[in-house]
Amino acid sequence: MAAYMFRRLVAIVPTLIVLSIILFVMVRLMPGNAALLKAFSSSPLQQSANSTKAVAQYEHELGLDKPIPVQYLEWIGDTARLKFGNSYFTGSSAVSELKRRGPVTLELMVFSVLISTLIGVTVGVVSAIFQDTPIDFACRVFATFGLSLPAFWVGIMVILLPALWWHIVLPSGNVSILHNPVANLKVFIVPSVVLGWAFAGSLMRVTRSEMLETLRQDYVRTARAKGLGELIVIYRHVLRNAFIPIITLVGLQVGILIGGAVVIEQVFGLPGVGSFLLTAIGNRDYPVIQSVVLLAALAFLLTTLIVDLSYGVLDPRIRYE
Repeated sequence: MAAYMFRRLVAIVPTLIVLSIILFVMVRLMPGNAALLKAFSSSPLQQSANSTKAVAQYEHELGLDKPIPVQYLEWIGDTARLKFGNSYFTGSSAVSELKRRGPVTLELMVFSVLISTLIGVTVGVVSAIFQDTPIDFACRVFATFGLSLPAFWVGIMVILLPALWWHIVLPSGNVSILHNPVANLKVFIVPSVVLGWAFAGSLMRVTRSEMLETLRQDYVRTARAKGLGELIVIYRHVLRNAFIPIITLVGLQVGILIGGAVVIEQVFGLPGVGSFLLTAIGNRDYPVIQSVVLLAALAFLLTTLIVDLSYGVLDPRIRYE
């Protein structure tokens, strides 16, 4: 396993290099840049000559007047030394902002994964056990709604309807879980459920299909013939063997949750990395955009590695060479 892990970790490096090139080019294909925004926010628009000089001055200060290959090599060199640069507008380090906002996004994603996994797997198991019954139909409707309704729309409705009907205003902002766990849970529980609902729907469908396939296997009938209880058969023989596709889906959905967290943080007013990234995109703040996206990609690649390594724990027949 150690050799396999080493090869996977080494393979991450060229993947990140290719991604960094694509990311670097894509952000610069966006119309405008930080120098234009800074110049026209500080100079009257009618003074075109002054504005042009201001743009050139800001481009020189920010290093945007250098050739694109030089800008990339400087950025990737600093990134390799774990220097992710400073924001063009605030001057603060991108790393310091990520340290401050990262726990908010991390907590939102952890809660979303836990809630969606618990709901999705449980509903999928129940749906498979009661196949083609009203319970199964209700479970599939639940999954279909989760997959069909956009998370941002559900979030807006969750905020708007209780406020209009019952004058209930959901808490916003951020409360540290170490300082006040109850207040923290009140802030994060609703956004986590909204973000995780679609994931729970897809997870329920995969769990149901894998459970139904496993329930038809000969060893399941043999276990029942030996007189084992239904719960023991479901947990020990069915669910464990159906868990590898479920774990795979959980790992793949982490990338989707990262993207969903950007929208949910805006809807619920959470000061996380997602809202920080949206602000940076609007300001064409290249160092912030590049740092956040590259670190998110690294987190996704490490998550997929952990998922792959977990296969050996779930199924001892799997060997890594």
